[in-house]
Amino acid sequence: MTTQTFRLALMLALTLTLNLAAFAKEVFPDGTPIPDWFRQNKPTDITKLGKQYRITDYKLSNDSTIIQTKLIQDVIDKAHENGGGVVIIPKGTFLSGSLFFKKGTHLHLEEGGKLKGSDDISNFPLVMTRMEGQSLKYFAALVNADGLDGFTISGKGTIDGNGLRYWKAFWLRRQFNPKCTNMDEMRPRLVYISNSKNVQLSGVRLINSPFWTTHLYKCENIKLLDLYIYSPEKPVKAPSSDAVDIDACKNVLIKNCYMSVNDDAVALKGGKGPGADKDPNNGSNENIIIEDCTYGYCHGALTFGSESVHDRNIILRRIKVNHAERLLWLKMRPDTPQNYEYVLVEDIEGSNIGNFIFIRPWTQFFDMKGQEISGYSYGKNITMRNIKLDCENFFNVGVSTDKGEGQGYKPKLSNFNFENINVTAKKYLEIDTSIIENFKLKNITVNKKKIF
Repeated sequence: MTTQTFRLALMLALTLTLNLAAFAKEVFPDGTPIPDWFRQNKPTDITKLGKQYRITDYKLSNDSTIIQTKLIQDVIDKAHENGGGVVIIPKGTFLSGSLFFKKGTHLHLEEGGKLKGSDDISNFPLVMTRMEGQSLKYFAALVNADGLDGFTISGKGTIDGNGLRYWKAFWLRRQFNPKCTNMDEMRPRLVYISNSKNVQLSGVRLINSPFWTTHLYKCENIKLLDLYIYSPEKPVKAPSSDAVDIDACKNVLIKNCYMSVNDDAVALKGGKGPGADKDPNNGSNENIIIEDCTYGYCHGALTFGSESVHDRNIILRRIKVNHAERLLWLKMRPDTPQNYEYVLVEDIEGSNIGNFIFIRPWTQFFDMKGQEISGYSYGKNITMRNIKLDCENFFNVGVSTDKGEGQGYKPKLSNFNFENINVTAKKYLEIDTSIIENFKLKNITVNKKKIF
């Protein structure tokens, strides 16, 4: 070996060692190591998932006007009965109601292939499910997977919720009854995955959901990679079309995704009500990383609540945001004990943002159910750093409710750290540091003026 070759080999070994050391030191906000699982991200290889079942080989017509729920379900059932395999949606549009995947089965959508939801709610059966922090009977989603460890959705095709008719019906009902809730108007979600481990959704387009787009409940080790998630904000708003709802889950990675919806992009759920922390159907969200994503329009880029009990070790990083109403939103419910802790928001660029941070009591559909609340609401150990943003408001934080439902409610906020932040804000008001106990600010520039 020549001297030059030896030096090159030594430099390569040193670089590799330094990189491995950096990875080894990467930690969650509470200081615990981030498992290597979060860095091992590959597209789904369907050749390793068993026999492939192309639906057009099983009596289905390539006809976008015919509802073919039963025939598609028959293919899923056949794959399950034969030991598992991949149900393939080929090029074309296939109309369906609720589909229920079973043990060993997977969904793959080829480029140009579209699974399109029916716009008739009667094609979505009532089942025991999870909605808005409650376990109850409601309409099944278009794609359902319960208790399916290792389940995957993959490909370059599209799952289209066909939501226009549902959206119009919702807004018409709101005109008739302004107090109607989200679930008063009957509409399905797009994808619902529950009680499952080691799940991956990769590559596909998830669009036009009638209700929430991707709902994960009591799942563990879930990866959402390279997804395109979209529902319109105009001309007809897609109400409550959240891109991803994480509901009592552990270890979730959302990476390289595009999200633009007429509600929250990523919302943390988990339960609501005065005894929500005691209900076994509820739960906390732990170890959630959203990284390297691009956002279009949304209400909140990262939202805690409105049905949420405990969220810990939440990271939003390396994000580009355009036209979000809020970057970080903590919904503090006066009727629910909450604990939002160990949150990191870093390396963000954005424009046309409503609020840099928004923390207010959330009283929509407030209901104490005749009970006393079992605890307080906390927001603590929250770091926001390395952020450059154009926004309407920088610091929109108010912790007390002076009138109406939840009167006198005051959540406890502590241990916030803002560092290396450069914002332009049209309605800048000075930061009230008394609202947050132990509030540290370093290198904060607002409208080209350094304020801390």
